[in-house]
Amino acid sequence: MSLQMNRRDFLAGSGTLVVSVMLPGLSAHAATPGTQASRMALKPDQLSSYISVNRDGSVTGWVGKVDMAQGTEIGWIKIIAEELDMPPERVRMVQGNTEETVDQGGASGSTGIWRGGHALRNAAAEARLTLMEMGAAKLGVPIDQLEVNDGVISQRGKPGRKVSYGELIGGRQFDVQLEWNKEYGNDLLVKGRAKPKSPSEYKQIGKPGTRRRDVAEKLYGTATVMADIKVPGMLHGRVLRPPVAGAVPVSVDNTSVKDIPGVRVVWQKNFIGLVAPKQWDAIRAARQLKVVWSAATPPFPEQQDLYKHIAGAKVMKRDEEVNSGDVDAAFAAAARVVEYSYAWPFHSHASLSPACGIADMRADSATVWTGGQKPHHCREGIAIMFNLPEDKVKVIYTPGPGSYGRNDSGDATMDAAVLSKAVGEPVRVQGMRHDGTGWDPKSPASIHRSRAAIDKDGKVLAWHFETKGFSRREFFRDEGSPERTLAGQLMDWPLKPVWLLGVPGESYSFARRKTSDTIGPLLDRASPLRSSHFRDPGGPQIHFASESFMDELALATNTDAVEFRLRYLKEPRDLEVVRTVAEKASWQSHVGARKQMRGEVHTGQGLAYAVRGATRVAVIAEVEVNPKTYRVWVRRYVIAHDCGQVIAPDLLRQTIEAQVVQTTSRAVFEEVKFDQRNVTSVDWLSYPILDIKDAPEAIDITLIDRPEMPPAGAGEATCRVVAAAVANAIFDATAVRLRQVPFTPERLKAAWV
Repeated sequence: MSLQMNRRDFLAGSGTLVVSVMLPGLSAHAATPGTQASRMALKPDQLSSYISVNRDGSVTGWVGKVDMAQGTEIGWIKIIAEELDMPPERVRMVQGNTEETVDQGGASGSTGIWRGGHALRNAAAEARLTLMEMGAAKLGVPIDQLEVNDGVISQRGKPGRKVSYGELIGGRQFDVQLEWNKEYGNDLLVKGRAKPKSPSEYKQIGKPGTRRRDVAEKLYGTATVMADIKVPGMLHGRVLRPPVAGAVPVSVDNTSVKDIPGVRVVWQKNFIGLVAPKQWDAIRAARQLKVVWSAATPPFPEQQDLYKHIAGAKVMKRDEEVNSGDVDAAFAAAARVVEYSYAWPFHSHASLSPACGIADMRADSATVWTGGQKPHHCREGIAIMFNLPEDKVKVIYTPGPGSYGRNDSGDATMDAAVLSKAVGEPVRVQGMRHDGTGWDPKSPASIHRSRAAIDKDGKVLAWHFETKGFSRREFFRDEGSPERTLAGQLMDWPLKPVWLLGVPGESYSFARRKTSDTIGPLLDRASPLRSSHFRDPGGPQIHFASESFMDELALATNTDAVEFRLRYLKEPRDLEVVRTVAEKASWQSHVGARKQMRGEVHTGQGLAYAVRGATRVAVIAEVEVNPKTYRVWVRRYVIAHDCGQVIAPDLLRQTIEAQVVQTTSRAVFEEVKFDQRNVTSVDWLSYPILDIKDAPEAIDITLIDRPEMPPAGAGEATCRVVAAAVANAIFDATAVRLRQVPFTPERLKAAWV
């Protein structure tokens, strides 16, 4: 069994000190061992909630976010090490656990460095100032005569007069209050008296070379992940899903599993599951248990009618954004109008393995283990579901199979909690592939329509973009409330849907109107096609449509695709990423499809650009298309990426590479399949993803570092542009315009006439 240490355990293991003298910034409560428990009472406005110094002088950062295997941890470490003048090797992070960290929103919206790092930077700067003041008192010299190297404070010019961080405060907590903005979650921000370093002083930030610490243990299988956690007395649970989505249990024959030792069936409202002492027995029992399901009307359209359904569906909420100019007047005066439509399917998270969750529910408390992105929100949901005070719910984050939004982790955790509460024992729920791919929340399907008004000279006057589809926030903030989980919905918690899809991020200078129409779900409760957060929620589908259209508009105005962007973009940073990527990719100006050949395959280049928050990115994809097999292979990507200040360039490159590979998979291979009764793509054959033979040969990345700017969210921006760049490259190679994802051989063959 592998369980995380709490703060009290960690302090004891690090050599907590009992002191009899007081130094500035040191809590008087540290004088007696019993008061070390006060460290457990986290307060957002306390420096000790974010930074601690251990007896050996090493530093621990405490962050209420989690690194979902993207390497965000190294960014936090570099920020802390920079401000404290320490080597990164002597900094470690504790992430997400609700008894050890303040709620900073978990992994969410590419805010790990952008916002979580901002709070840590300010806290670390304040810790350094406090330690310098303590060092000045200890050495008896003014603070302006001190310097710090590798966590050791010394008198300038007298290196023998020194004291280390560990000697000053090792193992004890800071007693320093910070200014807090009274926000929890992603927006939480603290700051102190200290001003963080200026970029000219950096030794760590912006420099490569800090290696990730999780790669070797993952490579060799020694990492502790959710599936490895074992709790004494733990039972194994399974939850049964209906053969027709929306059906509910009418009767259950408990005798159908009487031959399997220790099986207990749990039936509460429309939730039905079971537990057994052994995992295999739970699996067998779930297959064997006889349940009569209600005669539900199949809730879904035929797959081929999905986009027709979206087009005709009632709009639950419309969002409109008018950026500039009189769009209606421009269309009225237009010499011609160009118009095209695009479509995007449902996508599954299809995580490396199905989710696992463990819950130990007691009468007045709960301990939960989760691999989900937002442990503090998990705590909220458990507390509400079982009417517990939040401070009686302990959620321990343990890495799972990964997540880029709201995957099946939240459902596995809540399922385990319901079963544990019912049987009075700890319960582990481990899904199987058909659970993870069949019943996880999906990326929303959508349709998109673009229209442009063009004058007699070929100038674009206005653009009207319309998107319509399912909500990317059908339920919000992960499992932070019961109705956002399958278990909560099956137990009749009132639904609170959020209607939101989105519009493109860009800076084109012609008049623009962008509207987003969100429709209701196909099945409003316990649906395998419910939709929610998926990496860059709504971004890939919306920008597939908008940037494909910009290429079509360039052709309609007899303009090269790069020149078209440079002509109409107005923000200098946007122009720079387009110019940079064109130069790095050796772009040759052209209009229309070139249909070049390399041996027996067609080759082409395609450009796409987008803005996400304060981040700008442009991508050129280079594809090969086989005219015999109709296979599309993206051979190379060239990327220009501007997210403001770059903290860890090598880790940022890896993050961008991961975005490219994942979104290539979505663009070329992935599509949730379903019939009128249920989701049918429930394994790797029916839901294929990109494998090694389809991976790009090269991903060339140019990072535009802006040290004078704060770092912006970099975890999702490149997802926006990949599909459009590939579609535009396919057109350049073949003169075939694909306006529906995925770009399968069958779809390309049908269009290539």
